[in-house]
Amino acid sequence: MPSRSAAPCPTLRRDGQQVLILDQTRLPHGEHYVALSTLEDAAHAIRSMQVRGAPLIGATAAYGIALALNSESGNTRLAAADLCLRATRPTAVNLHWALDRMQQVLAPLTPEARPAAAWAEADAIRTEDAAANQAIGAHGLAAFAPLIAARQGAPLQLMTHCNAGWLATCGHGTALAPIYATHAAGVPVHVWVSETRPRNQGLLTAWELNQAGIPHTLIADNAAGWLMAEGQVDAVIVGADRIAANGDAANKVGTYLKGLAAQAHGLPFYVAAPWSTVDLTCPSGRQIPIEERSGDEFRLIPGLDANGQLSHCRILPEAQQVCNPAFDVTPAGLIRAIITETGAHAPGQLAALHPARNSAHDSAHDSAHDSAHDSARLS
Repeated sequence: MPSRSAAPCPTLRRDGQQVLILDQTRLPHGEHYVALSTLEDAAHAIRSMQVRGAPLIGATAAYGIALALNSESGNTRLAAADLCLRATRPTAVNLHWALDRMQQVLAPLTPEARPAAAWAEADAIRTEDAAANQAIGAHGLAAFAPLIAARQGAPLQLMTHCNAGWLATCGHGTALAPIYATHAAGVPVHVWVSETRPRNQGLLTAWELNQAGIPHTLIADNAAGWLMAEGQVDAVIVGADRIAANGDAANKVGTYLKGLAAQAHGLPFYVAAPWSTVDLTCPSGRQIPIEERSGDEFRLIPGLDANGQLSHCRILPEAQQVCNPAFDVTPAGLIRAIITETGAHAPGQLAALHPARNSAHDSAHDSAHDSAHDSARLS
């Protein structure tokens, strides 16, 4: 199978007046594309995790607005579509960022002008995310330079958690983009891929890296600290679903433990994300809403049965009480740098460097985002 590290297969693409997505609930056992034709299709895809990863969720939500306006584009329809999509998942701020942007573009227009404008803006969000991913890759490679030099030709040993590659974005990925860039530059690299119970999304990263021909090893979540203690890890790099103004970062549950272990062993811990993931209206990680998902994700394990069909195996009784937070928050003090499309920045610099601070529309953006953030916390 050809490498996709240079030209990743689209996770979603526009097909006329509908959108095709790669159904990630079917991976890594098979590639299945699903057509989204309605607002409800888009909302379901986000809620059920047919699409996942903060940047991809944002782009899908933008296309959800375009799909909603295909049939009717008045104010009531626009508001209802916006409300429907905001309620799908609370933690990934890119969703609310994309919906804010769609509202700012579409609300002033006449109903007749909105459908074409909605498709154009959703296309722009998708294109811009791909460009941001490429830039994150270049800046991440630069951040790795001292580590690469220290290895003196031996493979750079990187660890990641969950999946933040092209499956989670519209381009090369966030946390995986620097890994792809490192590999493309001819630097030997090996990736420790931390699994993420209960969704097992490390499988997606392993699937990506296998197709790109990048050496990697899949590990249980809790093996990470021991590997660091054994000197087998040079750095940790992860993505994010929301980054607070002070640099605290929410990512797949289990990331916080990686940050603590990295600090204990003097290893750099990087977060890679586009600026759309930075939420200036959220002062710290304590204000980030953490999604609590269904307990059945914990009680059941998906896989292939003896006939090769996707099935679920029960490992806990239906009545067993479980706690299933989808995310945790890594404090800024554990993060060496946050790698965005504009460079690698110290967490405490984010508020001052955020592009919105230099935008003429900053006040309007913040006001809209305040409402989005409040809505997310109540959903």
